[in-house]
Amino acid sequence: MNAGHASIYFSLSAAAAGILFGLGLALSGMADPQRVLGFLDVFGSFDPTLIFVLGGAVGVTALAFPIVLRGQQPLLAERFDLPIESTADKQMLIGSAIFGIGWGLAGYCPGPALVGLGAWTTETLYFVPAMLVGALIHRAIMRR
Repeated sequence: MNAGHASIYFSLSAAAAGILFGLGLALSGMADPQRVLGFLDVFGSFDPTLIFVLGGAVGVTALAFPIVLRGQQPLLAERFDLPIESTADKQMLIGSAIFGIGWGLAGYCPGPALVGLGAWTTETLYFVPAMLVGALIHRAIMRR
């Protein structure tokens, strides 16, 4: 397969995976920020739904990851691109804290926010542009 065809197949598979993920978020109700906020409100109106979604994702990954890695290479790439670093550094801890604070305050992370944007919800009309500005600021900082 030549590079042009591989790029098209990769783009199509990425689009299909994104659509499937978005549909899963929408159908499960996980695009609703109130679910996330309810999960985080352990002393109030606690909603345990998110733990089942997270548990399902971890379970599938734990079973499938070793099987996938037994292959010589991924279907649409020349090699597996796995993280090399296995320790938490200052940058990762700060980024995780910023993500967690934002997720806890807004109830959105990027995937559900984009699903909400597709539904044209008011909150996402503020959240998604702010998320994109944050990504651009990160890119500028990392280029230095």
